Amino acid sequence: MKIVDRLGQAPVFSFEFFPPKDAEGVGRLFETIAELRPYEPAYVSVTYGAGGSTRRLTVELVRRIKQEVGIEAMAHLTCVGATREELADVLEQLRASRIDNVIALRGDPPRGETRFVKTDGGLEHASELVALIRARHDLCIAAACYPENHVEALDAEADLRFLKQKVDAGADFLITQLFFDNADYYRFVERARAAGIDVPIVAGIMPITNLSQIKRFTALCGARIPAPLLASLETCGADADAVRAIGVEHATAQCRDLIARGAPGVHFYTLNRSLATRHVLDRLRR
Repeated sequence: MKIVDRLGQAPVFSFEFFPPKDAEGVGRLFETIAELRPYEPAYVSVTYGAGGSTRRLTVELVRRIKQEVGIEAMAHLTCVGATREELADVLEQLRASRIDNVIALRGDPPRGETRFVKTDGGLEHASELVALIRARHDLCIAAACYPENHVEALDAEADLRFLKQKVDAGADFLITQLFFDNADYYRFVERARAAGIDVPIVAGIMPITNLSQIKRFTALCGARIPAPLLASLETCGADADAVRAIGVEHATAQCRDLIARGAPGVHFYTLNRSLATRHVLDRLRR
């Protein structure tokens, strides 16, 4: 099933996971998937490790999720550390596993490096990866977008130009970077439509469960924690349950508003845990 075919219907929920480091972690991941399965996700995605280091495991996990668990799965694919031939080989593996969906990303620089450097014989931009996939396979292709701009973008206009290149190369839908102020999403969608980008734009949501962790994430990706939310979280001190409760309530309010205002889907960044995401979905059901 191509994910884009579900996005024109009622708003859908989906979950992102990352490849664990060992067999015990894989077992815990499938426990998390089992806990989230009753919420009927339209699909789940599995990321690459840093520098494309988990390429083989990503392929194996999406195969198992689709064939053994019975949930549509989407593989992340990045330009990092791979030649065109190696990327083509991964695509062949995905097709052999009957995977119909891929999200094409440039990827972050390898750990310890401050800027992305193209691999010899590889690709430099996500738009090139989208074009490579589109030329070789009849896959549904997702791409990333950034309501608050990519951290490397010169400005909002330049960021939109790069995004338009990905869509023009063949991206079927977009998933946003995490954000905490829905106004950023709505302004971004409006600007994207004005720029001629007409594909579905799925909202990426991460329920906050750890304040120091989310501060690290936002520093890396350029997302902003609204001042009132940050102030509330900081009053919790070391009370992890209080932080999670505030994070769940904020994410629930975001999702209610997004659904009411026509977002085609909400993609939860789960960090391979289910509790906070389940709490949000339970509140939405009520």
